Amino acid sequence: MKTKEEIGYMREAGRILYSCHQHIKQWMVPGITTAEINERVEEFLAEHGATPEQKGYKGYPYATCASVNEVICHGFPNHEALASGDVVTIDMVVNKDGWLADSAWTYAIDEPGRSIRKLMKRTEKALYRAIAQAIPGNTLGDIGNAIERTARLYRYGIVKPLIGHGIGQYIHEPPNVLPYGKRRTGMLLTEGMVITIEPIFTKGSSGAVVWDEDGWTVRTLDGSWGVQYEHTVAITNEGPLILTGGT
Repeated sequence: MKTKEEIGYMREAGRILYSCHQHIKQWMVPGITTAEINERVEEFLAEHGATPEQKGYKGYPYATCASVNEVICHGFPNHEALASGDVVTIDMVVNKDGWLADSAWTYAIDEPGRSIRKLMKRTEKALYRAIAQAIPGNTLGDIGNAIERTARLYRYGIVKPLIGHGIGQYIHEPPNVLPYGKRRTGMLLTEGMVITIEPIFTKGSSGAVVWDEDGWTVRTLDGSWGVQYEHTVAITNEGPLILTGGT
């Protein structure tokens, strides 16, 4: 549980993170590499008095996770040029004065194919449908169910092993926020909770994934492309407060 003052600190981290994502959106042009994006993100955070929290977390060596096409989570930034039609998810955790905010967003290089555009739009829709459930008196199952129903409607895969979580002064705090579930089940949501909601959908309907030998990189088992959208959200009596939404 977080106080209003603590949520305010996290909101400041979230504003920096949101602003960084707005810059990333402009950087996504053919020929750029995820290594360049990672370097620019580090510079941006330093200019704003913040640091990348996941750099060094359990040995992770980069400021961002950069996941391209069939790599759907925890991809290492590299020097391979991005091409027109690629999609890339940039996931990062910002530390501002000891308080954290976490957000991932999927970007397209130029115009992806029609089916991928739909996947992106519908996964983002699932995020906001789930956020709408993040109110006192609802449950974690209500959040998961909103995500799951959206995926099932469009016959997308849900990456079930990768989940949302509580956050505050540590990246991963209780509770676990599953991207699936039954309404009116699970932990009751109460004012002061701060969680991440982060649906990951794949074009392939299974949603099954495998981990690379580096222990971090996650890619789809069937080679289908995946996308992810994530916000950090505070539960308040006035409704969901998106800390990484720029307001």
